[in-house]
Amino acid sequence: MGSVFDTVLRPAIVAASRSERIRDASQRWSVTEKVVRRFVPGESIAAAMSAVESEVDDGIAVTVDFLGEDTVDESQADATVGAYLALLESMSGLGATTPGSLEVSLKLTAVGLGLPEHGAKIAEENARTIVEAADGLGVLVTVDAESHATVDQRLAIVRSLRHDFPDTGTVLQACLRRTEDDCAEFASSGARIRLCKGAYAEPAAVAFVERRQVDDNYLRCLRVLMKGSGYPMVATHDPTMIDAAAILAGEFGRSPDTWEHQMLYGIRVDEQHRLADAGARVRVYIPYGEQWYGYLVRRLAERPANLGFFLRALAG
Repeated sequence: MGSVFDTVLRPAIVAASRSERIRDASQRWSVTEKVVRRFVPGESIAAAMSAVESEVDDGIAVTVDFLGEDTVDESQADATVGAYLALLESMSGLGATTPGSLEVSLKLTAVGLGLPEHGAKIAEENARTIVEAADGLGVLVTVDAESHATVDQRLAIVRSLRHDFPDTGTVLQACLRRTEDDCAEFASSGARIRLCKGAYAEPAAVAFVERRQVDDNYLRCLRVLMKGSGYPMVATHDPTMIDAAAILAGEFGRSPDTWEHQMLYGIRVDEQHRLADAGARVRVYIPYGEQWYGYLVRRLAERPANLGFFLRALAG
């Protein structure tokens, strides 16, 4: 299944994620909407907050993502900033929660990084507005991963944000060849780092293309993060990686409050609760918004198990 998935299914799924025709058709299918709601709670802040409250009540932390990226219009970037500020206000209204349990995830292309003129400057200013507001409300921010072409600009902006807001986190993708070095830098500076395998189709010149290579690099990067002085966020549903995280945490004397597991909303829910009940920190990634199609299809392309979850939900 692995080789067929990597060579045939994954490229087809990634191509589908870029197809406006398939996107528009899928959004008209009533069955699609029912299945999507298992993985994306809705398009409104109210829908997202309902999911947030449910997770927090179960003792699970959250990170909320207002879906959208590749913004090419400055007014759209401004609207995204406004959406995040409204989201933060809603999250702060939850009342007493465990410190660090509330977080938002932010894509820099959603707030202007891809704009043709001064994109990096605009994105940093917009991100700073969101991070400053979040800091004042007791909510964490993690700057999300995007394609390899944005990594240098993204990490430069994260370094700048961390100068004033050191709790600002970011995401590193094990599929990229450079990531072990990036992990070493950020682990030594005490950063919050979400380590994932990667959901974007990347060229072999900059990325590992075989799943076994990605897995091997994930383990190397995870060791670097656990050994360092930062806060590792282990974003995976892979049982092997979940077990390895616990082993490495023990090897380096990490207590449960110095790292966490992260999983996607709607995927391996029983495992999320098993880990939380066992005393581990667990955070669930909750996406919401109208632009759910690209997010969902990239999740299906990550690994065969995710596609299996979706197909079983569709069959049900």
